[in-house]
Amino acid sequence: MTPLDALPSAIPASGDWLPVLFMAIMGLAMLAYVLLDGYDLGVGMWMSRADARERDVMVASIGPFWDANETWLVLGVGILLIAFPKAHGVVLGALYLPVALMLFGLTLRGVAFDFRVKARDEHQLLWNRLFIAGSLLASLAQGWMLGRFVTGFAQGLWPQVFAGLIALSLVAAYLLLGAGWLIIKTEGALQRRAVEWAKSAWPVVVIGIGLISVATPLISLEVRERWFSMPGFIALLPIPLITLGALIALRSVLNSKLVTERFCALPFWATVVVFAMAGIGLAYSLFPYVVVDRLTVWQAAASRESLQVILFGTLLTLPAIIGYTVFAYRVFRGKASELSYG
Repeated sequence: MTPLDALPSAIPASGDWLPVLFMAIMGLAMLAYVLLDGYDLGVGMWMSRADARERDVMVASIGPFWDANETWLVLGVGILLIAFPKAHGVVLGALYLPVALMLFGLTLRGVAFDFRVKARDEHQLLWNRLFIAGSLLASLAQGWMLGRFVTGFAQGLWPQVFAGLIALSLVAAYLLLGAGWLIIKTEGALQRRAVEWAKSAWPVVVIGIGLISVATPLISLEVRERWFSMPGFIALLPIPLITLGALIALRSVLNSKLVTERFCALPFWATVVVFAMAGIGLAYSLFPYVVVDRLTVWQAAASRESLQVILFGTLLTLPAIIGYTVFAYRVFRGKASELSYG
């Protein structure tokens, strides 16, 4: 019997919708985090290719947003902890080391962000390097965690290789997203350099997506059955087609002279579409599992009474996070200038 054959027995007859709702909110929160914190991690890593003045502008382009972007990570992990208590021990237990490395990287970024501005000239390079290192470490850790999650934390060489492939691909995708952000927020020589950076990251992202697309059904029986059974194959088909279209459009815009003018926002939003399609594909492939082949959303969820209380708190918190995010991006729209403190 395949996992798909056994799945109906794991779905409650009552069709309880609360666990599914919290799974959806958690998934959207994590996607929002990947998009919002992803570009500023990408900008942080690109600082290794910039000079001192350009680094100040790059930090200024993410300065008003990067701390708030991480709120979405707190929301997503918080929902996992309280709405799915039977799963969080399995997930976080299996990912203890990469979670610790990610938090260390994010903390390193935060400290370096503040100290680099006030540091003496002879020390500023050190803080810049720590900011770059923290960005890279957090990105690699997030990719590794995603790869391990997709494989259901399976042991063996190939699941580890697969996780490493996703880690490297996510770094490349963050670099592409960060370059797209810089094309929007900067001008002049730095903007033109950001276009070149995006061009250099684009083929790596394409190769990474291709390799992951081939490797995923080979690693996971669950995913292979979802992808290649009918009518699931037809339902899934728009995702790779839209992804391919977005990647082609992205490269075409990068080759256009208007990429630094009228079409400056298109590279970023085309990359957002690629991330969104990846998120939808992941949800389609893994639902209704919280831990692949082990726990469904209903098996891992807290009691209905607990979820009702949690839902009340979520309905208060989520609009506040969305409202603040929209407000911050509206207030600080426009081109960035050098970051300075009085």
